[in-house]
Amino acid sequence: MLGSTPGWPAVLADGPVVLRPYKRSDARAWSEVRVANQKWLAPWESAPPGPWSEMNSARAFGYVYQDMKRSARRGESMPFAVCLQENGRESLVGHLNLGNIVRRAFSSAYAGYWVDARVAGRGVIPTALALAVDHAFGPGGLHRIEVNIRPENKPSRRVVEKLGFREEAYHQRYMHIDGSWRDHLGYALTSEEVAAEGGLLARWRRVRA
Repeated sequence: MLGSTPGWPAVLADGPVVLRPYKRSDARAWSEVRVANQKWLAPWESAPPGPWSEMNSARAFGYVYQDMKRSARRGESMPFAVCLQENGRESLVGHLNLGNIVRRAFSSAYAGYWVDARVAGRGVIPTALALAVDHAFGPGGLHRIEVNIRPENKPSRRVVEKLGFREEAYHQRYMHIDGSWRDHLGYALTSEEVAAEGGLLARWRRVRA
């Protein structure tokens, strides 16, 4: 997946957690984990109408992949497959995207993510987000990362709160999800807030120690 975004494409890793660009061959693994996690993911996602199994099939991945590829080439996003490398094998267990990238005076992006419920609680997504933010603030040339989360989505909120993102806004009727316009909490982090700590991953490692 070629791109014109500074710092993209990239492969990031810390221990068994690996972030890499998607490949066409991810279709089956992506579909399997999405279908298996319908109850875990569907309430929180803005999804097109249609059966979950159809919208998350290996065939549907082809359209998702092309859309991610175009967005990355335009410099609008950095879409990562979140993988675990254990016992010599790699498994796709989630997704993290730095999207809506705006350059120049704003130098900002929105982060979105999901993870397989079967590996939730193991620090996979906090580690992935820390890796992505450090990359965004370094080679990616960005200054600010925002994350918007529904107030009811406590697992997702715990991710950003563990990492020390600031809660700075309450967005009423922010996004149409699961049949209605849903409020969201806005969290953010700037490069200055983690520079003195050696980056967000270094902060996360101290929190976990």
